[in-house]
Amino acid sequence: MSSLLAIDPVFLKGFTSGLIFISIAELGDKTFLIAALLAMRHRPRWVFLGTVLALALMTLISVAIGQVANRLLPEIWVRWAEIAFFAGFGIKLWLDASRMPVAGDSEEEAEAEAIVEGAEAKLGKRITILAVVLEAFSLVFVAEWGDRTQFTTMALAAAGSAWGVALGAILGHAIVAVIAVSVGRWVSRHISERLLTQISAVLFLIFAGVVLGGLLLR
Repeated sequence: MSSLLAIDPVFLKGFTSGLIFISIAELGDKTFLIAALLAMRHRPRWVFLGTVLALALMTLISVAIGQVANRLLPEIWVRWAEIAFFAGFGIKLWLDASRMPVAGDSEEEAEAEAIVEGAEAKLGKRITILAVVLEAFSLVFVAEWGDRTQFTTMALAAAGSAWGVALGAILGHAIVAVIAVSVGRWVSRHISERLLTQISAVLFLIFAGVVLGGLLLR
């Protein structure tokens, strides 16, 4: 009975890493802001559906790419690449945060508003459930492509459990999407993007240190 209830530690590590990283890195991100802005114009449930479908699909694509890299490259290369990725992204995010204003609208928020305004103008009066879901799906999918959370998912999947990372990341995206469509505008106004970026930077650097420590202690 105990063996049936046991959880594979590799799966658990991938799941928790995906959940924690995505939940923090995605909060206040461009896709978060797009979902929040769309939810102010349309029914939040349909915006949520389109957003989660887009992020789930992107997660599966990213995990697949990470697994291909894991199969093609030696493990030691994958580990060092993972360390370099997380350390590099951590430093970049910290430098980005240092250049952000302490308060006020961010450049990313202005960009998200412009994207939504353009999509709404094209949507016109054809406001159906399918149109709203497709609008949210397309805007979020395009915005997520090349985003730091996509590369994070690739890196985690390359060095861990594909299913664990996929399920953790999708759950993390779903949690953030719920926040975005319900109180996203309030969050963007009252929680500093600079602070969220700094938290993400620290998390990336900590994970780089953990992977490096595990590599050196082998």
